[in-house]
Amino acid sequence: MYGLVNKAIRDMVCEKFGEDTWETIRQKAEVEVDTFIGMEAYPDDITHRLVKAASEVLAMPPPEILKAFGEYWVIYTAEEGYGEMMDMAGDNLPDFLQNLDNLHARVGVSFPQLKPPSFECTDVAEESMNLHYRSSRQGLAPMVFGLVGGLGKRFNVEVDITQLRSREEGAEHDEFSIKYKPE
Repeated sequence: MYGLVNKAIRDMVCEKFGEDTWETIRQKAEVEVDTFIGMEAYPDDITHRLVKAASEVLAMPPPEILKAFGEYWVIYTAEEGYGEMMDMAGDNLPDFLQNLDNLHARVGVSFPQLKPPSFECTDVAEESMNLHYRSSRQGLAPMVFGLVGGLGKRFNVEVDITQLRSREEGAEHDEFSIKYKPE
């Protein structure tokens, strides 16, 4: 994963729990890197070790860490210079979710080693849809809950998300039911 992801994990931990907690997590994860470079690719294992260590240090299950990170990621990337690009992906939740693959394609111009997940929307109705999540990476589906929740805040809509199918339980990909309505 790119350093931007690990940098966001660091910033989230420091913002919510302080620098000392980050240092404890970094050491527990046996991550030698002190400062992540946003546009440099790092082994996925570093990110997985950071999540595992954060889970132990913060006494939160890994899915909760990933969910919190997903929500944080939406705000973080907008503030890190990707807000305008995000604005172009849609001005409401359903449009944005339907344009996620296009957004990742645009981001891929700056990040040539990017291996983004793929998102497909089906059964799109006025206040609901199903979101299909496919990724070459295992174990990140809980992050989708946070991402959709963060996008709900971005677009000022109340969001209810339920996982319908799980790759962890043998499905070909993860599928979520999303219900949304303006707040």
